[in-house]
Amino acid sequence: MTSNGHAPALSTADLRVGYGERAVIDGLGLAIAAGTITALVGPNGSGKSTLLKALARLLKPSGGLVYLDGKAISRMPTTAIARELAILPQGPSAPASLTVRELVEQGRFPHVGALRMLRQQDHSAITAALELTGMTEFAHRPIDGLSGGERQRAWIALTLAQDTPILLLDEPTTFLDIGHQLEVLDLVTRLNRERQMTIVLVLHDLNQAARYAERMVVLNKGQIVADGPPAEVLVPALLAAVFNVRANILSDPATGTPVCIPYATVS
Repeated sequence: MTSNGHAPALSTADLRVGYGERAVIDGLGLAIAAGTITALVGPNGSGKSTLLKALARLLKPSGGLVYLDGKAISRMPTTAIARELAILPQGPSAPASLTVRELVEQGRFPHVGALRMLRQQDHSAITAALELTGMTEFAHRPIDGLSGGERQRAWIALTLAQDTPILLLDEPTTFLDIGHQLEVLDLVTRLNRERQMTIVLVLHDLNQAARYAERMVVLNKGQIVADGPPAEVLVPALLAAVFNVRANILSDPATGTPVCIPYATVS
């Protein structure tokens, strides 16, 4: 249970998951409260993406359980999961000839009826997702005619069209220039505040994680080594121990959130 007595939106119990015989995560417990933004951070190979995939049932655990709204996700129908949770993994792929709108339409399939036909509310959700991501003018462009950043925004639009209360994003700012990175992260904040969406995202940029997430979970070698508000997590000792860097921590004058300025590696 979370502090308000409600079941977490997502949680794990003694989770063990990996690839083949190799366990990337072993014995991990995590609870994500509804309506929060949580950033998963850590060095390469720490288990961030593996954990995100396990939370979405894209990877089957070899031990332990993942719970979605208090129910074991392994026992839920796929359609039921897709109505509650959307995920944007790293490097998604689609037929090159697919247009942006056709791609975004895929997000509505968990909601359509037996005839698999889009209804008015589906078209409205697709249009809203295109507008939110700034992709309306690209709606009839094929995916293979887009830049890397435009393609990433199209995939984000697909997840928004799915219209779920929980959104998992694995490096959503990949391929985006700094302006579009901030647009995406500002959108994440709006979705959380205006729609009370529960959002878990993997980020490499620690300063962006500290600015946009209310909670940072630091993974290292498949284990949680720090978990809490950014001001408590982003400290010099952790950066030295986990990321092998020496850094100064300043306060962002605009937001008051911590800003990490690395100046040397740990020798």
